[in-house]
Amino acid sequence: MQIGPHRLSNNLILAPMAGITDRPFRELCRKMGAGLAVSEMLSSNPRVWQTEKSMNRMNHEGESGIRSVQIAGSEPELMAQAAQLNVQNGAQIIDINMGCPAKKVNKKLAGSALLQDPALVARILNAVVNAVEVPVTLKIRTGWDVDNKNGIEIAQIAQSSGVQSLAVHGRTRSCMFKGRIEYDTIKAIKQSVDIPVIANGDITNEYEAQQVLAYTQADGIMIGRAAQGNPWIFKQIQYFLETGETLAKPSVTEQSEVLLTHMQGLYDLYGEFSGVRIARKHVGWYVTAHDETRGFRRTFNAIEDANEQLSVLTDYFSSLHERSQDLTHVA
Repeated sequence: MQIGPHRLSNNLILAPMAGITDRPFRELCRKMGAGLAVSEMLSSNPRVWQTEKSMNRMNHEGESGIRSVQIAGSEPELMAQAAQLNVQNGAQIIDINMGCPAKKVNKKLAGSALLQDPALVARILNAVVNAVEVPVTLKIRTGWDVDNKNGIEIAQIAQSSGVQSLAVHGRTRSCMFKGRIEYDTIKAIKQSVDIPVIANGDITNEYEAQQVLAYTQADGIMIGRAAQGNPWIFKQIQYFLETGETLAKPSVTEQSEVLLTHMQGLYDLYGEFSGVRIARKHVGWYVTAHDETRGFRRTFNAIEDANEQLSVLTDYFSSLHERSQDLTHVA
């Protein structure tokens, strides 16, 4: 799959997720087979750029692979400035968020709220594309609500504006993350434009990935929530698409090594105080399948020290290994 001058190693993409797809997680997913990992959403409001959260999100030091950074906002000029700033900080692709359904984003007329105003969509896309020399991509939903599905119109505006690939989450904004994915709409959008189209939404395993690609004829797929606590999903999907065979799930030892690497990356980026706290949600996703009573998570979430977190996790995975159980991801 090609985005501008960038040839992806495969057509499997990690979706941008606020508070999740930080640098350590992106790096991990790339090692686990993602052809592209998109960063957390960064506001186009310059007043927040100097906050610790924004500075961490703009930090690409030592990051491997193609660096794709997502920006969000509703003012064309500010979006253009945000794109330029992120290119200066190392972004090789600028992704524009017009898909987020969160109320706190939509009340600022950003994210999927923009789908209500195609003229403003065009002004934003043209401003950003003209402001930077790197490829600009776009993430959308199928429309604002079930009575206003204008994904095809938005896709054609994007292509005319010079956007070089389009990711489509197959629900409207009003559907949030509920209801069935509209694969028919994604298929229709793919047929309406020549730029690459990436299908997104409820793809949780290799079989669903193959079916979605075959039905929609999309150029790639984007994985979001299914990668939480399960970064090896990319390797499993890629293997299945290439061979038609199922790749064995990683052993408990392999999973332990992945998780401990992830934890250390969080400590290195955020420092021990914040890293310990951010690690808790990730660990919760990794251990869900084997912690039905949530007893381990309650114990783990009370730990305030990074070394103790690592020690407790090492012991936990050792006990799983001794019982000859594999830690599996439950979507």
